[in-house]
Amino acid sequence: MDAMRGQGGIQMLLRAEQEAQKIITDARNLKMTKLKQAKDEAERDSAAYRSALEQEYQRKISKNTGSSGSNIKRLDEETELKIKRLKDATKQVHDEVIGMLIKQVITIKT
Repeated sequence: MDAMRGQGGIQMLLRAEQEAQKIITDARNLKMTKLKQAKDEAERDSAAYRSALEQEYQRKISKNTGSSGSNIKRLDEETELKIKRLKDATKQVHDEVIGMLIKQVITIKT
């Protein structure tokens, strides 16, 4: 009878070992699944953050480019206005300068 009881105890231990192995395997599989989910979620978050930064960068680039374009236009207008003022000032003193030049050329120093 002890032999039967010993045989039954061994069988019980084997079943318990198999059950423990199944629990460990299931836990490992669950751990791997959760790690993969966490990795996928982190990659999605990273991609979303990268995309948001890229959009912000592009917005700043377009804002600066737009303002530099308006600065160029403003500077061109200011330059044209200054050139016009210089031409007007030149016209006003043109005859006087010509007269001074002619006087200097024909005056003989002795």
